[in-house]
Amino acid sequence: MPKKRKPSHLKPLRTLRIYCEGERTEPNYLNGYIATLDNRARKSVIAIEKTRKNTAVQLVEEAIGTMKSPGSLPEDEFWVVYDRESVSKYSNELHDKARAKASKAGVKIALCNVCFEYWLLIHLVDTDAPFSSYADLIGTSSLRAEMKAQCGCDYDKSVRSIFDLLKHRLPDARERAKRLNAKGLESAETGRDQPHHINPYVGIADLLDAIDAFD
Repeated sequence: MPKKRKPSHLKPLRTLRIYCEGERTEPNYLNGYIATLDNRARKSVIAIEKTRKNTAVQLVEEAIGTMKSPGSLPEDEFWVVYDRESVSKYSNELHDKARAKASKAGVKIALCNVCFEYWLLIHLVDTDAPFSSYADLIGTSSLRAEMKAQCGCDYDKSVRSIFDLLKHRLPDARERAKRLNAKGLESAETGRDQPHHINPYVGIADLLDAIDAFD
C-alpha cells in the first residue's frame, strides 16, 4: 500500500538538528533524553541526524551544508556534539577553525573536554579533575567503578540504555556541569577562554537546555 502523502498545505516545522561525533554513546544518551520529554510536539522536531563525520571541522561543515540545503528552514537550529580529545590527536588550531566556522554560520557547539564520558562521570560523582584523553579518563577515573556500584553494570560505549541507567542523577549532572563550566571560564587565561582550552568543560548541559526550550 502506498504511503499517504502529507497535505500540501501543511507548513514544514522548525527543527532542532543535532550532529554527533560518536555513533553510539552520544546518540543513545540524547535519544533517551528526548524520549522523556512530555511535549510530543517538541519530540517530533528534535532530530539526531545520521552522519559518518567524526571530527569537529567535518561535523560543523556538514551542519552548514544541511543548513544551506533546500530541505532546511531559516528557523532551524543546528548543534554539533563532539569531544576535545587529546591535544596530540586534535590541535587547538583545528578546534579554533571548527569554532570559527560554526560561529560564522550560526551553528552551536556542545563540546566535552576531554570527552563525553566526563558528562557521564558527573552523573555519578562530583569532581573537577582534568583528564588528558578518553583513555586517561577510562583508565584512572571512577567511572567504571561507580557504574558498577550505582547502576549494577559495566560501562560500555554501545549500551543503548545509557540514559535510563543515569537519568535519576541528571539534575546532579546538570548542576555540576554548570558549576564546572562557570569556574573554568572565570579562571581561563586571556586568549584561551574557549571550551576546548578549558579542562574540564561539559557542553552537553547547554544542549539539553536548548532542547527543553525549543518550540
